[in-house]
Amino acid sequence: MTIKVGKPGKLLFPDDGITKADLAGYYSAVAKAMLPHVRDRPIMMQRYPDGIGGEPIVQQRAPDYFPPWIKRAKVKRQAGGTVTHALINNEDTLVFLVDQACITPHVWLSRADKPERPDQMIFDLDPPAGKFALARDAARAVREVLDRVGLPAFVKTTGGKGLHVHVPLDRRAGFDEVRAFAREVAEIVARKSPQRFTTEQRKPKRRGRLYLDIMRNGYAQTAVPPYAVRGRKGAPVATPLAWEELDDARLKPERFTLKTVQRRLAAGTDPWRGLARQACALGPARRRLQTLEANIS
Repeated sequence: MTIKVGKPGKLLFPDDGITKADLAGYYSAVAKAMLPHVRDRPIMMQRYPDGIGGEPIVQQRAPDYFPPWIKRAKVKRQAGGTVTHALINNEDTLVFLVDQACITPHVWLSRADKPERPDQMIFDLDPPAGKFALARDAARAVREVLDRVGLPAFVKTTGGKGLHVHVPLDRRAGFDEVRAFAREVAEIVARKSPQRFTTEQRKPKRRGRLYLDIMRNGYAQTAVPPYAVRGRKGAPVATPLAWEELDDARLKPERFTLKTVQRRLAAGTDPWRGLARQACALGPARRRLQTLEANIS
């Protein structure tokens, strides 16, 4: 199927000269790498009908006018009732969303067949302004704890201010259990380096420290997926990294863009290939974490 993009010359990123056609071409090019990370996940669309200089629209419900070939999932709202989300299960859907001026699709941490059972855990590491080095160090510190309890960890730039650390899960645990586990990991990291990291949610009490945010680990919460473009100047992209790339002094959250990520993939650089095959159970890791906490306390 060929998806026709209306007004292909419309500038979505005026300062960068990036049009709807450019964005559609990008998502087509990265679809093979991106789809494993978004397939079957309810999405929240971040749309920019007037380009990134205009007011964005955040939209969860799949409108009735979406074509029938776009997969949908009806899921429960936390406040009651249901909402029908679109699913990104193929390249055509990615391009169709661009036609709707959706620059960034955000995805659930669970899939539509088991919406209450996440298949990933996320640590959101946004540093204070000008302190990206803190995000690098926080990611390494989180990984160290995860290594010690036997969980694999993957890191990506968010295309925003910081980094995400992901852990693939086997979907046996619910969100409450996953969030509680993530909180314990974050508290260990903060206790080991209290001058640099914190679990304090209130900004005035962080005092320049990096907040180890685990709150995305909740039902219906979303995260920017790998290879999604952000609605920011330069069209930065949320980009999977190899852990050794954190040592590169040139690394910044906006380093990878719509114009450079395709070259990265063409060179065979896809550090998250096969991530789902490393999905783990939390049970054994939880027991190891309890032992680790006892030794630190």
